[in-house]
Amino acid sequence: MKKKTIQDFNQMVANDEKITYITAYDYLTAKYVERAGMDMILVGDSLGMVQYGYENTFAVTMDDMIRHTAAVRRGAPNTFIVGDMPYMSYQPCDEDAIRNAGRFISEGKADCIKLEGAGELILSRIKAINDAGVLVMGHIGLTPQFAGQLGGFKAQGRTGDAAVKLVKQALAVEAAGACSMLIEGVPAIVGREIAKRVNIPALGIGAGSFTHGQILICADMLGMYDDFIPKFAKRYTNIGEQMQKAFEEYAKEIREVKFPNDAEHAYKITDEESDKFMELLEKEGI
Repeated sequence: MKKKTIQDFNQMVANDEKITYITAYDYLTAKYVERAGMDMILVGDSLGMVQYGYENTFAVTMDDMIRHTAAVRRGAPNTFIVGDMPYMSYQPCDEDAIRNAGRFISEGKADCIKLEGAGELILSRIKAINDAGVLVMGHIGLTPQFAGQLGGFKAQGRTGDAAVKLVKQALAVEAAGACSMLIEGVPAIVGREIAKRVNIPALGIGAGSFTHGQILICADMLGMYDDFIPKFAKRYTNIGEQMQKAFEEYAKEIREVKFPNDAEHAYKITDEESDKFMELLEKEGI
């Protein structure tokens, strides 16, 4: 398959074609995502929770993100990959933001970076990174790195005033130079009105069906992460349950000496070499 570009995504929006988007954090998952024909992969800082077991994303480092992004690229060489800027990798200053965004491109082999928020400081970072030649995906609505200011992981834009504020933020993110944006945790009507008003791809997670595409956390949709299941997540299978059953069966067969079966799972030598081996053991008194 040919890797899509931002121009391809813009054309998909113009043609009213939905963009498919999912997270991946490792080589194996990325390989199957690409085989499935997904348009875009996000190497999200959500890996802090689903890969490392952290309570939130704040402990994720740039080195973590680069390592995982590079692994995903090896698994999906022909898929558009977005690297998620972790907490405090871009907030301090434009220079840090440019340097760390550049690492995603040069070391992680990503095509684009994503950062959260739409305040003046974040808009400055979007402009600086874009001016440095790196594609930027914005992220508004429920932004986990700003959860403290938002009062927790709560849906946003549920009043008229708050919804209008989100539309203004979306337009500001576009004006700052973002090539696309992610809208998270907002009522469907808000996702719809943002998608109608921006001139860049507006992708949704928990933002209704009217956005230009959708993303889910792969561990949520595969049934592998059950610590917390968001309202907007749909489980397409239950690999976690299948994994547990397989592990249980494996342990049971070991205990009952059913695995390995030497006829199927063991290497063999000829009878002649086997006899010689036993003779040598006896001769050498081992």
